Amino acid sequence: MKAAILKAFGQPLYVEDIPAPTLGTGEVIVDMVASGVLNYANEVFSGERKFLLDLPVVPGPGGIGRVREFGPDATHLAVGDWVYCDPTVRSRDDALDPDITLQGWSAGGTGGLKLQEYFRDASWAQQMRLPTENAIRIGNIEEKDAAAWLAIGTFLVPFGGLLALDLQAGETLVVNGATGGFGGAAVAVALAMGAGCVIATGRNEHALRELERRFGPRVRITKMGGDEQDDRARILQTAAGPIDCVLDLLPPAATGVQVRTALMTVRPRGRVVLMGGVGEQGGPGLELSYRWLMRNAVTVRGQWMYPPEATARMVRLIHSGLLTLDHYQVTEFDLDRVNEAVAHAAANAGAFQKTVIRF
Repeated sequence: MKAAILKAFGQPLYVEDIPAPTLGTGEVIVDMVASGVLNYANEVFSGERKFLLDLPVVPGPGGIGRVREFGPDATHLAVGDWVYCDPTVRSRDDALDPDITLQGWSAGGTGGLKLQEYFRDASWAQQMRLPTENAIRIGNIEEKDAAAWLAIGTFLVPFGGLLALDLQAGETLVVNGATGGFGGAAVAVALAMGAGCVIATGRNEHALRELERRFGPRVRITKMGGDEQDDRARILQTAAGPIDCVLDLLPPAATGVQVRTALMTVRPRGRVVLMGGVGEQGGPGLELSYRWLMRNAVTVRGQWMYPPEATARMVRLIHSGLLTLDHYQVTEFDLDRVNEAVAHAAANAGAFQKTVIRF
């Protein structure tokens, strides 16, 4: 089969013929139809992000395809089923604390690296082998719509954060860093889940206005200027009421101060989830007041990715019409142009832009 291979950090990807995967017990092989290109893929491949990724590897953040083969532990899948290939692979020998690797992308630690030795190559190939539980049926779709269904992969990341927040209908949420790919998706998913008001923060006023235009009066925007006290006051003024929870999705270039600015707008007994990349490039961490946290009984937790059942729940949200795939502007490349696709994704990194590899 044809595949894109990353042989060394800092080098372009090579498109070559490699052996097709062979099926093992507890696995599914999928004929890939479409796979997304994350806007920071160039930073992963250059080594800038310092992800735990053993090379050489066929990369890719999951995708959409049709079942080719499956093992004896599958009781619902059928050959030809449309599935979302979830790249979040979990070890099966510890239900309480599984190790995680993002197949073809990044390991979550030493245990994840061990998983990566086997579930290694990912979706930038004509076929992908993955654990049975990671091939999630999405129902009958038209092949022309496969690229649109890749929005699942973007929606799922903030969905994991919103589930961790236990977001309730009618609540007010701050999405800190709402103008990026995952931040814009967080706004869409939060509204689909019933948030009464979403406060979207960011420095790009044009992008913030676009969120306001796209989603209507349940979205309120706050342009961040860089002064912690002034920015916090603006968020609180924009909310015009108690802020129940905060989801931080700021990128690695942001600082702990920018996180704290939004975090400390949450009401007493409020909840905060951290999902961004702050600290990945070094620098000071996040400093919080012990007294403020204790006296206000604020819950702050980190969340990486999403729980196993999230993908099936996301598919149901989309089929129900509560969450639409129509937000995304899709640009497609064939596999032979994978390096062009990576460059295009980096240059078009705003919310609701989707760069896609089609097979």
